[in-house]
Amino acid sequence: MLKRILVIMMILLMTVSCSAKKEKDLTDDNYRVFYEIFVGSFSDSNKDGIGDLKGIINRLEYLNDGNINSTDSLGIQGIWLTPIFSSPSYHKYDVIDYYTIDPQFGTQEDLDELIKRCHEKNILVILDLVINHTSSQHEWFKQFTTAHQNNDHSNQYYDYYVYSSKDERPYNRSFCDLNYTDEAYECNFSYDMPELNFDNERVRQEVLDIARYYLGKGVDGFRFDAAKYLYYGDNYSSIDFWNWYTDQLKQIKSDIYLVGEVWSGEGEVNQYIHQMNCFNFSMSQPDGLIASTAKSADINGFTSYVVNYQNTLKSINSEAMPISFISNHDMDRSAGYLNVSNGQAYLAANLYLLSPGSPFIYYGEEIGMKGSRGGADTDANRRLSMLWGDGDTIEDPLGSTYESKNQINGTVTDQLQEKNSLLKHYAKLITMRVKYPEIGRGTYLQLNLNQTNLGGFQIEYNGQFTYIIHNNSDQEISIAAGEFKELLDYAGFAEASFKNKELKIGPYTSVILK
Repeated sequence: MLKRILVIMMILLMTVSCSAKKEKDLTDDNYRVFYEIFVGSFSDSNKDGIGDLKGIINRLEYLNDGNINSTDSLGIQGIWLTPIFSSPSYHKYDVIDYYTIDPQFGTQEDLDELIKRCHEKNILVILDLVINHTSSQHEWFKQFTTAHQNNDHSNQYYDYYVYSSKDERPYNRSFCDLNYTDEAYECNFSYDMPELNFDNERVRQEVLDIARYYLGKGVDGFRFDAAKYLYYGDNYSSIDFWNWYTDQLKQIKSDIYLVGEVWSGEGEVNQYIHQMNCFNFSMSQPDGLIASTAKSADINGFTSYVVNYQNTLKSINSEAMPISFISNHDMDRSAGYLNVSNGQAYLAANLYLLSPGSPFIYYGEEIGMKGSRGGADTDANRRLSMLWGDGDTIEDPLGSTYESKNQINGTVTDQLQEKNSLLKHYAKLITMRVKYPEIGRGTYLQLNLNQTNLGGFQIEYNGQFTYIIHNNSDQEISIAAGEFKELLDYAGFAEASFKNKELKIGPYTSVILK
């Protein structure tokens, strides 16, 4: 009898263990909601007005408090940190030293603590890795300059950057004069951002060593800035590099999270999908599919695109997934063209967070922060200080001119106290993605509902079918829906119901059904 009891207990323990492992595996893959943090504008821990790593640590409960059912926390599952390395600029996209955290942001120890604390909450951390160019103040460039001024070909840094004679500069790229020489260095982004020479094996090894160092510290992956510009105007050579580089990184960390910025049309972007996931720029910005659909364009164009895009990615790389977003640090903020008060911003959030793959939220998007270049023509206006509303001493970045009176949608503190705030809506959507893992991981098929403002998807996952339907109009829509069995959930600017085989969906609202 005792033996039988022990056997039964062992079976139960194995069953529980397998179930736990299945659940753990499901939450440990890369189909996650990421949150882009422009570090210098997020949260200030030492009252110098500049965001820092400790400021992010102090806000982890806001990002994810560990309770997936909580709407007092976003519940994000990954963070992308814009560059944190030593740099002379406020944006840090011109690196002086890849192995030193910029003193404005903290120390390597602060990064270690942030990674540790994030991993305790099952939050991935990816770093913005800028290797297309460095700062002109980088020691490599100083050595390069000295070597050319002295005509010292024995200096190992002589070929670290792309250069040309002043009289033979390629016409399709930008070059800046190298002082006291007859040569010029490539500088497509700025005179103080010289371009590295990836035909040099030493340079390739340098950037591999940098990535290896941070992977060794526990970083989960990288966002690659300006991925198509390593060889300006030469996709073939850029792709060849990324093929080598990503293969090397995957040997170091098999489940590494990699995403590239290839800001271009899909024909060009898709050439890079063999090597890594890439941001989907067709969905983003004022004229992108998310914004136009949220403003009541024919929703069938959106649903058809999502299905075709997923199929295209899988045909190129079976491991590829869509990386959707509305805006980022290089774009005008979406609250400037998506109205929060009438529900457009709510529906826009639905469109990309209730979609396949791994979507990215730009910090402040969840509270309807505004910010645009405007007449000042400065990206600093797109990277304004996070509106906490609780006394955080964070200040707007150097050069910003955006007036605070334009921020009409409230702060984090305000919206945490509002039941139906945009912030609470974002938190609910992320909870839904966790509750229904098929949203991120399933195979999408377009539903044809024969309407221009009601459309959605059939999602197949592990042999089961789930349905998402969006109403992108400003009116409630009702349809006979006898083929559905149950309304599982809804989210948006209004409510939804399913009674007597009739489905009612309020304006700018989405439903999940069986």
